[in-house]
Order: sequence, then C-alpha cells, then structure tokens
Amino acid sequence: MKYSSTVIAVSDIAVSRKFYEDLFGLELYQDYGINISFTCGLSLQQDFDWLTGVPKDSIFKQPNNMELCFEEEDFDGFLKKLGEYPGVRYLGKVFEHGWGQRVVRFYDPDGHIIEVGECMKMVVNRFLSSGMSMEEVSKRMDVSIPDLEKLLNE
Repeated sequence: MKYSSTVIAVSDIAVSRKFYEDLFGLELYQDYGINISFTCGLSLQQDFDWLTGVPKDSIFKQPNNMELCFEEEDFDGFLKKLGEYPGVRYLGKVFEHGWGQRVVRFYDPDGHIIEVGECMKMVVNRFLSSGMSMEEVSKRMDVSIPDLEKLLNE
C-alpha cells in the first residue's frame, strides 16, 4: 500500500487555491473543478459533504486537532509575506521550540491550522553562526553530531 495524499475540506476552492499558491508556492498537479491536487500531495475539496456523505453543518467546526506543516528556508521573509496577506488569523506569535526551531501557526481560510517553521538546516546554521560549537548545537537540539552533519550536507 502507498500513501497518496491528504484531502482537506474547503468552502471556496478558488479562495483556498489562491491562499496555498500565493503563500506557499504550491504547484497545481490536477484540477477537477471542486477538487484540486498540488504536486506535494495536498488536495483541496469543495463540497466535502457531497463527497463523503458527512452532513454539511458538521464540516467546518474548526476542530483544532491537526495541522498542515511546512518548513521554510527564508523564515523571516515568509513572516513578512504572511504579514502582508489579508485576513490571516494567527494562533499566537512566533514561537521558538526548545530545540531552537522558530514556528508560526495560523488558520487557512477554512480554519485548518497551518504551521510554518524554519527548516532544521537553517536552525543548525543559525546556531553555528552565533558561535556555538557542534557539540553545543548537538546538546541544545538533542541530536547526535553525525545526524547534524548529515542534515548540513542535505
């Protein structure tokens, strides 16, 4: 068996398509009108009730029990772009995890949680640029030095 994609319910396919293309640079793979797929494996479905048989009034209850995660090499540039995008609802401010990765969480137009974090290679480079040794980075991130070196060489 092979995992094929994640499908999320959207109320307006055009609005959601624009959101994911504009903010994340996702590329369209297939377009079936009320259902589209991006090359990364994410699919959007308008009229999810029709597709699944789930009552329409229970589709968009904002369950806050999952998130779509993205990593960004230019995290500060993305934050600027996100700040300029109209109507974004944030879950909070930029947060730095104990291992050093900065993330921001917000909702898409239909209330799905999105997390964008700086890519882990950038976290390691940020620590090294600040004067930390590989050993200090390894301890801070709780990752072995060989795993850090592998990450840096990807």
